[in-house]
Amino acid sequence: MSPSLPSDKPPRIFPGSHWLFRWFYVKTPRRVLPGFGLTLGFTVFYLCLIVLIPLSSVFLKTFSMSWPAFWEVVASEQALASYRLSFGASFIAALINTFFGGIVAWVLVRYEFPGKRIMDALVDLPFALPTAVAGITLTALYSTNGWIGKYFTELGIKVSYTPLGVVVALTFIGLPFVVRTVQPVLEDLEKELEEAAASLGANAWQTFTRVVFPAVMPALVTGFALSFARATGEFGSVIFIAGNQPMISEITPLLIYIKLEAYNYAGATAIAVVMLVASFALLLAINLLQAWTRARTGKK
Repeated sequence: MSPSLPSDKPPRIFPGSHWLFRWFYVKTPRRVLPGFGLTLGFTVFYLCLIVLIPLSSVFLKTFSMSWPAFWEVVASEQALASYRLSFGASFIAALINTFFGGIVAWVLVRYEFPGKRIMDALVDLPFALPTAVAGITLTALYSTNGWIGKYFTELGIKVSYTPLGVVVALTFIGLPFVVRTVQPVLEDLEKELEEAAASLGANAWQTFTRVVFPAVMPALVTGFALSFARATGEFGSVIFIAGNQPMISEITPLLIYIKLEAYNYAGATAIAVVMLVASFALLLAINLLQAWTRARTGKK
């Protein structure tokens, strides 16, 4: 008799258990690094400490208010005006960054020119520059006597201390999110696909709309979401150029700060809850749109 070889089948501890072990062995991924339970516990603890506990404290403080008091704070004319400015300006700035950020990423990836590395480094300048410095600089540039603002003044357009100045500041701080999201996708995009489309008779516009744009669209949506999320919570660069006029150029983060200075903690957290819920809903909708786009393009 030939010696029996060890079987690679899972042992049958009790009748009918073969499917259970097969499901466990197939579905459970092999972990290269040990200590999964420890690292997972540390990750959950860290996220709770940094994210969940602070956010839950905001809700708990808000729940101490009665519903009429809560509604009076979050639905006041001053609060509604700040919502319109914060979300509206953030949306416009994110759209501008999506369009021009895609062009900047395309130029940095597809073209070679003198000073390319310097331009590539300048894209990250809003990340490194303190927001207060950015706000003061933009205010000086776009004021009526500034280097750029004086030309707008001749056209009858005032930038500083207006909602337009808020859009300018939010566009400045949100541009890197789009460029750094789209740039790696363009670098990984194979040029052979464009050459194949051209060989099949497609012109430049057809190649862009049917080959390039579907490939970079999920990255553009992600960049838009990141830019929008960053803009809604921006404070330092906006307060200098906005003018902070109630009902005109007062953003919601500034309104929260004003209530905190007045020791109205419940009112501040109430407005913060509205901002948090609205931002989460918008980001969820954008992520669902991104998932739908990836499903249509066949990408995981």
